[in-house]
Amino acid sequence: MSRDIDAVTLEIVRNQFESVAEEMGQVLITSSYSPNIKERRDCSTALFDADGRLVAQAEHIPVHLGAMPEAVDTVLEYDPRPGDVFVLNDPFEGGTHLPDVTMVSPVAVDGETLGFAVSRAHHADVGGMTPGSMPAGAREIYQEGIRLPPVRLVSGGEVNDDVMRLLLANVRNPSERRADVRAQIAANERAEERLGDLVDEHGRDRIVAAFDAVIDYSRDRVTAELADLPNGELGARDVMEGDGVTDDEIPIKVTVTVEDERIEVDFAGTAPQVAGNVNAPVAVARSAVYFVIRCVTDPEIPPNQGCYDPISVSVPEGSLLNPRPPAAVVGGNVETSQRVTDVVFTAFAEAAPDRVPAQGQGTMNNLTIGSRSGGGDGFTYYETIAGGFGGRPTKDGLDGVQVGMTNTLNTPVEALEAEYPLFVEEYGLREDSGGRGEHRGGLGVVRSVRVEADATVSLLTERRRVAPRGIAGGEDGATGVNRIGGEVVPAKTTRDVAAGTTVAVLTPGGGGHGSPDDRDPEAVKRDRADEKTEWKE
Repeated sequence: MSRDIDAVTLEIVRNQFESVAEEMGQVLITSSYSPNIKERRDCSTALFDADGRLVAQAEHIPVHLGAMPEAVDTVLEYDPRPGDVFVLNDPFEGGTHLPDVTMVSPVAVDGETLGFAVSRAHHADVGGMTPGSMPAGAREIYQEGIRLPPVRLVSGGEVNDDVMRLLLANVRNPSERRADVRAQIAANERAEERLGDLVDEHGRDRIVAAFDAVIDYSRDRVTAELADLPNGELGARDVMEGDGVTDDEIPIKVTVTVEDERIEVDFAGTAPQVAGNVNAPVAVARSAVYFVIRCVTDPEIPPNQGCYDPISVSVPEGSLLNPRPPAAVVGGNVETSQRVTDVVFTAFAEAAPDRVPAQGQGTMNNLTIGSRSGGGDGFTYYETIAGGFGGRPTKDGLDGVQVGMTNTLNTPVEALEAEYPLFVEEYGLREDSGGRGEHRGGLGVVRSVRVEADATVSLLTERRRVAPRGIAGGEDGATGVNRIGGEVVPAKTTRDVAAGTTVAVLTPGGGGHGSPDDRDPEAVKRDRADEKTEWKE
């Protein structure tokens, strides 16, 4: 910890930094136009120091947040100046997948850069071969949407209209995209205002010292947690269920080496990059690793650069998790990230059995429905659908929740039906989908939507063949099912449909934890009562 910052001041300033990030998120959510951001909150915000180190983040989307440092590092190569806002989405230059549009702004106080404000949001459409920009059959990134390397959208405080026109000319629903882009700019501007207030309160030198102090604090806490793990080598393997081009299983292999206060994570043995779009940029793999290690150490440690410093991640170039351009990657961010999470959790099961649950649904169940109408009068609806959380060492898994690398809400039925030509026929928990165990896996859900206009439907899903595994004698959860017009369709599907077609997604349940023979129904009732009380409080 910096000697210039005492413990009390550190705690105050750390919470103030986190409040800046949280307020950025609120500005973004309340200012956005698209339901995917304003209702589902598929966005993230964070604050970085002038060296590009993560200082504080809002608790939004794990796959966004762990990958944000790559975006800032890339923008630093372009000489950012006060008054600039860089926009990017290129997965090979700081992004994750094309729908996730990132804004990076230097935060200046008295004309000098003090840090960077970063917002990332999943836009409902960024062009490409299908409405919603989540095509199941893409073979190269050019089919997935407009590709933006870091470029100044705002320069010297003025919006670059040429860049804005270029962006809007390549997307469906340009008015919605314009509003969401401006919401991200507003979020970053709020960070500059609030950081200026903190400088007025504490002084510039104290704020800079506090950046160092909060990072040192998190690093010290993480290394102390890692020191409690047994030294040794851990390993695990899992598979993806095809890439949208073929149904061949795609292996992901990890070796985790714990040595005192450091962890090395090596993905040697993972499949080479594939023809379809489940390739994942290395930033996505790192993000999944960081998420798991936070879970198996202490999730209450403030997330910042200090949490990541003791962790090294190695991924072979040209592999599924570190592809070369022009690989298609839109499914890597949403689906492959989930499998990386599963496989790294599995590797830690022996070293930290009291922290590792059974496998959850292991998919985001991406559903995209949109029209090909011209003139900007069409629609694009995107949603990730909840499922079962794996049984825990001491409690049942949670029912109908987002699992792993996503942390979004659902689109409320009222908002969905008001905004789109869609009608929700069924939405509820999927009975008996959780794996049996001493602690049962959480239940998946059933979401059935009738499309009331001609449209294109894209599904990017997993765990349709390989079930979420139980642990310690627990049984596997149920696999998911996708139906279009009553027909069971593959995990990764894009199809044009006529008005009146029903699309149903039955999501996987979580695996069970412990032998079903050891289940105590009375203890389960007490646990559920306690959880309801905690929720009400």
